[in-house]
Amino acid sequence: MLKAIAIDDEPIALDVIQGLTDKVTFVEMVGYFSSGLEAMQFLKPNAVDLIFLDIKMPDMSGFEFLKSVPNPPMIVFTTAYSEHAIEGFEYDAIDYLLKPFSLTRFLKACNKAYEQHALRENLPAAPPQQPFIFVKSGYENIRVEFKDLLYAEALGNYVQLVLEGRKVITRLTMSEAEVLLSAQGFLRIHRSYIVAKNRILKFDKKSLWIRNTELPIGPLFLPEIEKTIIPL
Repeated sequence: MLKAIAIDDEPIALDVIQGLTDKVTFVEMVGYFSSGLEAMQFLKPNAVDLIFLDIKMPDMSGFEFLKSVPNPPMIVFTTAYSEHAIEGFEYDAIDYLLKPFSLTRFLKACNKAYEQHALRENLPAAPPQQPFIFVKSGYENIRVEFKDLLYAEALGNYVQLVLEGRKVITRLTMSEAEVLLSAQGFLRIHRSYIVAKNRILKFDKKSLWIRNTELPIGPLFLPEIEKTIIPL
């Protein structure tokens, strides 16, 4: 588990990071700060592994913050200004996220941070799997246990998660759902469907069955299905 903080003078930007990290099960957010000075006070008695850091801030810039912190942890820059990218990587940043960034792009940065952390600490290279995730549905954040999830289905601008005995509709894209689920034993079989591999009952060239539900297989996804599920 990576311990992280976020520093950004815009409250909306901090809210975005909070919403995204709620979906990344191997990152634990331990603080949100609107200035580098506030974060420096927190870091004196508290060690973290990762900082999501804005660059342009009124009291001190992200670069000035890094110069003021001895032995800073891993850094992911989060900024609206692409012209600072080259200078950002001169600080050995893990990644440089240009606002507004998607869950898919954010998760990629988190994975890179975990891989770097694993190398330093001699840990397994893959992030640890978690048994559940929280997804936003309406005004609620609903806990979804991966063991109960049968499949995900595209539903217009939403994704419907079909679980044991219930369904949850959440405002994810299928690409975001695929990124979140692929590491948890799920497989994309169609542009509109992602299924739990351990729930597949049978399949042929055109269809796949999850219990008694027949789901279509997209031709582009069939080779990966056949490679993943090898019959005896």
